[in-house]
Amino acid sequence: MMRLPARLTAKLAMVRIVRVFSSARANSLLHCVDPAVVLHPGADAPVSRDKMEDLVKNRAPVIWIGGSEPLDHPGAGHFVRAVARGGHFVFLETDGALLRRRIHEFQPLPQLFLTVRLRSFEDSGSTLAVEGLRAARLSGFFTVVHSPVHEEADLARLSSLRAFLLKNDVDGWLITAGSRDEAIARKAAEARILIPSSFWRQFSEDVGEALLSQTLRREWRGAEASLAEKPPGEAHEEGVGIA
Repeated sequence: MMRLPARLTAKLAMVRIVRVFSSARANSLLHCVDPAVVLHPGADAPVSRDKMEDLVKNRAPVIWIGGSEPLDHPGAGHFVRAVARGGHFVFLETDGALLRRRIHEFQPLPQLFLTVRLRSFEDSGSTLAVEGLRAARLSGFFTVVHSPVHEEADLARLSSLRAFLLKNDVDGWLITAGSRDEAIARKAAEARILIPSSFWRQFSEDVGEALLSQTLRREWRGAEASLAEKPPGEAHEEGVGIA
């Protein structure tokens, strides 16, 4: 368990070194993208060539594809291949419900990690997620389990999940905080002790920070869009009230 391509380790180490000696925000480890931004339900290829080109040119070594369910999009396989062939490592996060059925649309590239979101075997849909995970392993893919920690998280259930991952030779395990709440952050840090790999423990923190930042940006965009839709008088009055 917990295998990792040496090339990915080297790329992440290089970015971390650069960040120590540079204040440039562009030196990020991960870039998160929601497939719904690039793909259309019912489309067989990326919708926007410009968006794909921007994504391929992104300097982050890891592209995290998640947010909306990527396997709801018929073009997901084409999308992933295009990004991976651009020189990035790709983590495709899915709830796993459609993974077994759609696995033939992907290629087991060394840059691709099929990432199944699973917190415990009591989760709704966990049976399909486990089936998808096993199908991916048998098909030769790198596989990762992502376990977001929320307020109701049970560390005993995560311990049971750990035993399953070790037994089934899953390549990696990510445990992230589901929000910036201090109690949840502490619980996630405690849970990460269960990960039997220092790399995946550190990478969990990187992924968690990137995902929370993406959520914050999405909330800001939603708030700005809501404000823009208000009549000018109403928007002005609210602005005055806040000031």
